[in-house]
Amino acid sequence: MTLSVIIITKNEEANLQACLESVRFADQWVVVDNASTDNTRAIASAFGAEVTQTAVWPGFGPQKNMALGLATQEWVLSLDADERVTPELAAEIRQAMQDPSAHAFEIPRLTQFCGQWIHHCGWTPDPVLRLFRRGHAGFSDDLVHERVILKGGSPSRLSNRLLHYSYPSPAHYWRKLEQYSLAWAEQAHARGKTSSMPRAVTSGLMAFVKSYFFRLGILDGSMGFAVCAMQAQAAFGKYFTLYCLNQQKNASKKS
Repeated sequence: MTLSVIIITKNEEANLQACLESVRFADQWVVVDNASTDNTRAIASAFGAEVTQTAVWPGFGPQKNMALGLATQEWVLSLDADERVTPELAAEIRQAMQDPSAHAFEIPRLTQFCGQWIHHCGWTPDPVLRLFRRGHAGFSDDLVHERVILKGGSPSRLSNRLLHYSYPSPAHYWRKLEQYSLAWAEQAHARGKTSSMPRAVTSGLMAFVKSYFFRLGILDGSMGFAVCAMQAQAAFGKYFTLYCLNQQKNASKKS
């Protein structure tokens, strides 16, 4: 069985080399880059990846569908540049692709926050659908929080974890929070959804309670508290941003 690895990037020179090295066993590497100003494309090309550049950012879903369209092998593994495939997971992927009845696999993911692996807070096991036969799945067109949509059947699940080095510092978290909150709110606003200040406040409070108490974030110590507090901020932020967009729309109508 042959494998294409697809990755979308923007200024990922700090992550991309290690990501690609972790999937050196693949037969094809596809990198679709959105106007990076660092050495991302040079790193990808030197590794042997097929690099495509886009000047306009269409959203995560459409960008990943573009990368998927460039894959040519029988199986596809979709990765983010800040993810790593361990040797154990690589061996399991190679074995899983030999199953003639299989068409898709979820992979449990373990995420690191500011140097600490987070084992609770709703972040673990975090199964993500990333490995599938080409032609059996595609990505949703969501601007953010895109998902893989299967054309039939249900995925199986691998046992070894995908390592996610997503938040090396609080600054990285806040940048992603701002980006994702705005993209989510703009998408929801375009679909006619509304919000309110009570909804934003309640969403933030409930997010903290759920992740810290019910999902046992308290067991991850001080970093667990930080993660849960930031998740509360993320929930508040996206509904507050949507509320502001609604207010702007209402104000323009009155004027």
